[in-house]
Order: sequence, then structure tokens, then C-alpha cells
Amino acid sequence: MERFMLNTKIYMGPSSLEQVKHLGIKTAYLICDPFMEKCGRAGEIQAMLEESGAKTAVFSKVVPDPTIEVVTMAIQGMKECRPDTILALGGGSAIDTAKAAAHLYGAMQEGRRPQLIAIPTTSGTGSEVTSFAVISDPEAQAKYPLRDESLVPEVALLDPNLTASVPAAITADTGMDVLTHALEAYVSPQADDFTDACAEKAIHLVWEYLERAVTDGSDMEAREHMHNASCLAGIAFSSASLGICHSMAHALGGRFHIPHGRSNALLLTHVLCYNAGLEGEGVSEALHRYARIAGLLGIGAGTEKATVHGLIRKINNLAKHIGIPQYVTDLGVDRDEFLEAVDGMVQKALEDNCTKTNPRTPTAGDLSELYHRLCKGGAFS
Repeated sequence: MERFMLNTKIYMGPSSLEQVKHLGIKTAYLICDPFMEKCGRAGEIQAMLEESGAKTAVFSKVVPDPTIEVVTMAIQGMKECRPDTILALGGGSAIDTAKAAAHLYGAMQEGRRPQLIAIPTTSGTGSEVTSFAVISDPEAQAKYPLRDESLVPEVALLDPNLTASVPAAITADTGMDVLTHALEAYVSPQADDFTDACAEKAIHLVWEYLERAVTDGSDMEAREHMHNASCLAGIAFSSASLGICHSMAHALGGRFHIPHGRSNALLLTHVLCYNAGLEGEGVSEALHRYARIAGLLGIGAGTEKATVHGLIRKINNLAKHIGIPQYVTDLGVDRDEFLEAVDGMVQKALEDNCTKTNPRTPTAGDLSELYHRLCKGGAFS
């Protein structure tokens, strides 16, 4: 028996942020990064909450790749204000911090977790509807994906106006994260008709609107569709899970502090080639499904393998047009240091939960070769 659940109420479109005044909040704890407080976004939401009669407190110490230490500090603030609602304002880091902190705080309250509202300001992680969160341990140079149904927010407010000022490079990185989420969910062994529908629509929207959003950040039609695409991809992978592109990206980002979306973008087509078996004999289910996606995007050739090669070329062209580099060495990562780190990253990727739902079971050698392809002048280049 399969199961598909969607526990989040989603409000979308311009001005959907106004809904925060109508959710019956009495005591709110707003979690964000320092910039959200400095630029006035946190204050804007505080004003809305206070207008509706709610008391508010703000925790603005979220950092990129949220750490165990930051989550602990957020929990301490919850103990002091005892909120009935936690609001996460920001990108994946803010939402993941809020999810982890809310979950642990709820456990301390005998399972009575406060209501969790996610307000994404980037179009990438889909974290506003997922049961996933990723927390970092700087000492171990590792990222730990958490998964639990209690991590799913009760409400998501998808207001594209919050993404209007996101820089082009971050729009590109997060947009490629959306594409990766949808493609990995689509070829997951746990995919079903419901996750396929969300993944297909997300891929189509990225194909049509990502380059527009990167090229012209004021294109609010593109911004709105990318915001919705991010959420749709989140719905898909929350149920179907992900694969080794994310496993490897978690390890790569944890070791070299490369933004998560960019890590995925670097790896995506290499993983797609591996999963589809393009360099070997035989035909896999992943090959069929990638070819089906290519067909939906108007990409076709004489055989399924040729069609998927065409899909890979198109993804590489999209990445090039929006400024995604080809190699980690293009990002200033030292070649020798990267190659020395490969074995450790491989081990972390093999232990990552996302690896369990990859359509092809990888060996350490497989992942090592994929990592080497990210390094100009690597042994397998």
C-alpha cells in the first residue's frame, strides 16, 4: 500500500503574507536571519501580528547551513516566550532551523509542538511543505538530513513579493535545487502518480521560468511561478524522497561550504547520466523515466539514450546561461584539497538517507568517480 499526505495549508500569490493576520495567533516566535531583521521584513510581519493582537518575539541568529548550536539557542528563546506559533521567515536555513527547534521544543513539552508557519523568501528548498530538515555540525564538517512527519509546517505562505530582491546568483542556485528535487523525486523507487504530477509540473515551470527570473529579477510572473515550482517539488520529494545527487551535495557542501543549490547543480547531470546507465549496456527504469521527462519538455531523439543525452545537454545549457560553473575548481576550491577529501565525502554520502531511494544502488567507487568529474584535472576527467 502506498500513501500520499499533504498536511500543509498553502496560501499563494501576491499579498498572501497578509493571511498571517487571520490565523488566530496569540504568541508568536519569529525565526529569521539577521538580514531579514535589518531589512525590515521581520518588523513588517511583527506589525501584522501585533495588529491582530498577538505578542511577538524575534530570534534573528540563523546562519547559512544552520548548526546544532543555533538550533539550541532558538530553543532557549522558545522556553522564555512559550509561543503557540513559530514562524520561519527566510530561505531553507531559516525554515530548517525553525523545524528542528520546534520539533525538539515540542518533545520537551510532551509532544505539544507549537503551530509552525513557513514563509519562504527564496524559491528553492521547498522546505515549507516537507518532512525534511538539514542541520550542520561544523566540527565534523558534515550535514545531517533529518526526517520526521512532525517537521512538516501546518501553514505555508508563498508570497512572490518576498523573492523580488533575491540576487541573480542565489535565484540561479535555488532554482537548480528545485529542478534537482523534482528530477530525483521522479526517478525515486517511492514515486507514485501523485508525486509524479507534482514533479512534472515543477520541472515544466523551472524550464519555462528560471532563466527569466535570473535574467530579470523584477519579472514577477517568473518569480511567482518559480515560487510555486519550489513548493510543488517539495511536495513531490517529501513523499518520494531524493537520491544520490542530494547525498553527495550534502557531503560536498558540508566539507567545502558550497551553497546547497549550487552543489546540486554541479552534480545533477553527472548523476543523471549515472542513474540512466548512459555509459553502459542495458536499459533501466530510470532511463525510461528520464526519457519521459525529456518528451514532456519537447526533447526527442531516435532512442531513449539519445533522448536523455539531449536532456542532459539542455540542462547543461540552462546552467551555463544562468551562471552555474562546471567545476568545483571554478569556485576557488583547491584541486588537491578536493581530491584528498573525496574518500571522506563518499563515505558520508553512502551513509546519507537519500542514498536509500536512489534508483541505482551506488558503490563507493561509483560515487568517487562522480566526485572526480567535478574537478578539472581530476583522475577520472
